[in-house]
Amino acid sequence: MSCFSSADESAHYGFSVCMLLAQYREQLGWEREGVLELGTGDATVIADVVAALPGLRVRSFDISASSVERARANIAARGVADRYTVELGDFFDRADSAAGPPVSTVIANPPYIPAPDRDILMPELWGGVHGNDLALQLLKAGHPNIVMAVPSYSDPVTTVATASDLGYRVANFLAMALDFGPYSSEPKVRAHIQRICAEGRGWAGEDEYMVAVALLTQNPDIPGDRAPHLLRALQLGA
Repeated sequence: MSCFSSADESAHYGFSVCMLLAQYREQLGWEREGVLELGTGDATVIADVVAALPGLRVRSFDISASSVERARANIAARGVADRYTVELGDFFDRADSAAGPPVSTVIANPPYIPAPDRDILMPELWGGVHGNDLALQLLKAGHPNIVMAVPSYSDPVTTVATASDLGYRVANFLAMALDFGPYSSEPKVRAHIQRICAEGRGWAGEDEYMVAVALLTQNPDIPGDRAPHLLRALQLGA
């Protein structure tokens, strides 16, 4: 199993996570609790975030043994192994298993390629038929604060509606346009994305789409609800 790598997406995700964690430092309480991460990948992006935020501790989970090995090496090389740990296993089985106080904030850039099945160029990137299976599973796991990537072609309409139904508000977000890469451009995937968009459940241009990194929260101390603005940024909604 290999690690997905996209320089533009990684830079956007890392910058956005860093900005949102910094802006809502007090309300999220991550200096006291730490942060959980769903899916580590090669860890370079979040290792840089940990280095930039001296009070941040991240406990991460990945189901790929090769990814965990590579991630640990990259974390050590960046000198943050004391504050960024990676465990092999399913986030949903293990994230709440540790002793000590619960951690209220999760960060995630889950696989989000939509396709009818996993038979795509890189099956590890499959996010289900609409691309948002893991996003919906994470929302239903009940962590009060989630910093998560929300792509425009992976049925963000359902993602945002489900979040609202579960008591989450979109406190803030950062959005960026990205070019289709080789995985989005695969004919089978591209045709499926076109169907999702034709149904009004997503947006993609000829060769581009949008990705927002949003803070979804149930925390009453974090004001506002920018869900309509998020959908407009993803080229959806009124």
